[in-house]
Amino acid sequence: MMIEIAARPIDAAAFAPFGQIVDCPDGQGRVNFAATVENRRPAARTNLACVRPPVTDLPVTVDRMERHPFSTQAFLPLDVSRYLVIVAPTKDGGPDAAGIIAFTVPAGIGISYLPDVWHCGMLLLDRPGTLAMLVHEDGSPDDCIYHPVPPFVVVV
Repeated sequence: MMIEIAARPIDAAAFAPFGQIVDCPDGQGRVNFAATVENRRPAARTNLACVRPPVTDLPVTVDRMERHPFSTQAFLPLDVSRYLVIVAPTKDGGPDAAGIIAFTVPAGIGISYLPDVWHCGMLLLDRPGTLAMLVHEDGSPDDCIYHPVPPFVVVV
């Protein structure tokens, strides 16, 4: 029988072991250093990309996760309704299937994964959309490492 994980609304405390929420203040203003930006390889270049992830049919089945061992990775919604963030702690060098957590993230809220955090590729909910993504890459296989996990289902 496949494990079913219920996604819950994201909150800063629950997401903290995996990264940071990027949120702007109400009204006018500026939030400096809104999230940690880390590059652990001097030769890696900053990559600011625009991405259009797939819209997810729910429930979604997941069978692999990824990590960026040497860089934070931030996603900032440009035109998104809601999206799904799936993370896991590390165990024996891979994702710990027993610790997988899924979050729903509302429009206007960004996230930034810490380096070396296991997560799934970005999945949009409700409708197509666009996010800005910031990561440091040098073009090597160490930019993004994939790892299979026992298949599980995420419901919202």
